[in-house]
Amino acid sequence: MRAHRSLRWMGLLLAGLVLFLAPLPLFSQSCALCYTQAASAGSRMIQALRSGILILIIPPTFMSVGLIFVVFRKNNQVRYTDDNGDSGQDW
Repeated sequence: MRAHRSLRWMGLLLAGLVLFLAPLPLFSQSCALCYTQAASAGSRMIQALRSGILILIIPPTFMSVGLIFVVFRKNNQVRYTDDNGDSGQDW
């Protein structure tokens, strides 16, 4: 069992290393419309585009991390039962 766990961690580490060393253009989708708009725009438009991307990425990221935190905390709570077989939690 211990060898299986270490093999799993080594696989995850190898996958992370491959993703880290992969070239950045490999991950970009290069939308033709976005590319032409950004290429023809001035510096203020490019800065607005960068700000818009951050505004669209940051809130869902924080919400996802918050949801994972809540699920993790709820998952680690211990359910106890009393003598009647009734759990002490009221959902």
